[in-house]
This record gives sequence, structure tokens and C-alpha cells, in this order.
Amino acid sequence: MILRKFMPRDFEQVLAIEMEAFTEHNPFVYMNFYEMKDEGFLVATMDSNIIGFVMGYRSETNEGRIFSLAVKKEWQNIGVGKKLLNSILDLFKDKGIKSATLEVRISNDKAIQMYRNMDFIACWIEQDYYSDGESGIIMKKQLSPRSWVNHSKNISFEVPSLSDTKFRLPDNI
Repeated sequence: MILRKFMPRDFEQVLAIEMEAFTEHNPFVYMNFYEMKDEGFLVATMDSNIIGFVMGYRSETNEGRIFSLAVKKEWQNIGVGKKLLNSILDLFKDKGIKSATLEVRISNDKAIQMYRNMDFIACWIEQDYYSDGESGIIMKKQLSPRSWVNHSKNISFEVPSLSDTKFRLPDNI
């Protein structure tokens, strides 16, 4: 498997994966994303065929935002999604981004479990997030330890991580 930047010739294959994976479709978003934020658009290939993709960018709040991640059904559950996600997270880290955010359908148990296994935590639920009325879970991952430094004494204090935050979500999340 090879991971590389998206190229315009990949459009049809990416669109086919998008249509297989998601219920909402907007083909223009992929070319627009490429034109505006091309380095955050990665594809996974096997024998010249696109088997998955991830799209991410730096948000206005200086946070990594994972916009979309999808893998062809026959390539799911073998680590392709994890490799794509790790690649975009590494890109964020290289740019000095300290945290990443994504949203996932509340019914997408496989994706939720993958994100949890990769240290994303569920922060809150957005009711009616998707156009079909389904709710979305907003998840975050801290990419580097947050610390506060008192420069006058050169002492560093660790700030509790997001995983220390106390909140209660339904058990199936």
C-alpha cells in the first residue's frame, strides 16, 4: 500500500469510495478541497487503485480538522483507515498543530471504535448534525502534551489532558 497526495486524476475513484461510504454526496467538495488545501488530501493506493482517502486541514482555531476519511468496503478492517488517519495526524504535528477534531455518525460503531483506539475522545453530541437528522459525535485527540510555562522561574506545569475531562455520554458511544 502506498500513501500519497491526491491528484486530479484520482477524482473518479475517490468519488466512487465517497458514494459507497457516505449517504451525503457533494462531488465538488473534493476538487475544491484539493485546490485550496491540497497537502491535506491523501489517498491510499494498491496496484494503482485508490482504496481509501483522508482530507484534513488547519482550522481557524489552529486545530487539525479531519474533514473526511473513507476506505473501500473490501479494504476495511485491515488497517488502511488507521494508516490514513496516522498520516494526516503526522502532517498536523509537523505543522505544530496541538489537537485534532472530527465528527462521526452516532451509528458508525466501527469508526467510533477505531477513533477511540487511536486516543480520540468523545466530547459532545451534535443533535441532527447530518442532513438526514442523524446525530454526530464530536471527537478530539490531543497531539502533543499541553503545558504552561512560568518563564520567570522556568518551571513547567502539565495541564490535564482532554481524557481527564469528566462527562457522561450514552454507553454505546
